[in-house]
Amino acid sequence: MTQPLLPLLVEPEELEMRLGDKNLRVVDLSRAEHYQQGHVPAAVHLEYARLLAPHPPAMGLAPAAAQLSEVLGGLGLTPATHVVAYDDEGNGKAARFLWTLDLAGHPRYSLLNGGRMAWLKEHRPLDRAPVPAAAGHYPVTPNGAVTADKTYILSRLGDPGVALLDARSPGEYRGEVRRAARAGHIPGAVNFEWVNAMDPGRELRLRSSEELLRALAGLGVTPDKEVIVYCHTHHRSAHTYFVLRHLGFARVKGYPGSWSEWGNNPDTPIE
Repeated sequence: MTQPLLPLLVEPEELEMRLGDKNLRVVDLSRAEHYQQGHVPAAVHLEYARLLAPHPPAMGLAPAAAQLSEVLGGLGLTPATHVVAYDDEGNGKAARFLWTLDLAGHPRYSLLNGGRMAWLKEHRPLDRAPVPAAAGHYPVTPNGAVTADKTYILSRLGDPGVALLDARSPGEYRGEVRRAARAGHIPGAVNFEWVNAMDPGRELRLRSSEELLRALAGLGVTPDKEVIVYCHTHHRSAHTYFVLRHLGFARVKGYPGSWSEWGNNPDTPIE
C-alpha cells in the first residue's frame, strides 16, 4: 500500500515512523560538526552555500538551472522523491532549500517542525555515519512564480493587491542597523521579523496557525494578496515564505536579491 504524502510541516514523531519509505530523502542543512555529532538516520548533508550564486553586492541570488540540477542530483533526488529538510538554527537554511525546490519545480517536500533541536529534545534516533553523495541528474524546470526581482517589485510599488513583507530585524527595517550602502526598507513594506513565527518554548516550532494569521492580518498581510518576502539575502525571508505557504497563502514570492541588492543600488527608492 502506498503511504500518504507527509504534510508540509511534519512533526518528529511522524517523520520517525516514515524513515523507511522508499521515496523519502531527509536533507540536513546543519553545521557540518553538528551533522557529524548525530543526524536523523539516513539524512544526507547539504552545505548551505551550495544553494547560493552570489553576485556582489547581491549575496543571496539563486543558482542557474544547471547548478541546481547538479546539487539536487547529488542529493539523490528524483521528481518522485519526497524531501524533508531541517537544520540546527531555526530552519532558516532548511526553508531556503525548500524555496529552492519550489524554484526548481520540485513539488514534494516538508519541513521538520523544530528541526534538529526538536529531534534531539525528544531523544529520537541518531546516526553518525555520513551518507555519501549520489551521482544522479535532476531535471530542473524553473518555476518563476515563486521568485521576484528588483524590476518586478518596482512595477508593483503602491499596488494594494501586493504586500511587501520585510523579515529582518526592526532595527534593520527602521534603518537603525546598516548592512548595505543605504539603510531602511522598501517603500510600503511591513515588518514581521522571521523569529516571530517561532515558539521558543517549543524548540522553535512554528506558532499556531491562528496566532500567525492574526499577527499577519494586523499588518495587512492577508491570503487574498500577493505577498513578496525579503530580508538581506533571502535566508530569513525564506522561512517566512514557508510560513505563508503553510498558512495557505496561494501567491507568495521570495526576493533573492533582497536588501543586499536593493540597499546597495543608488537608484532604488527607500523609506
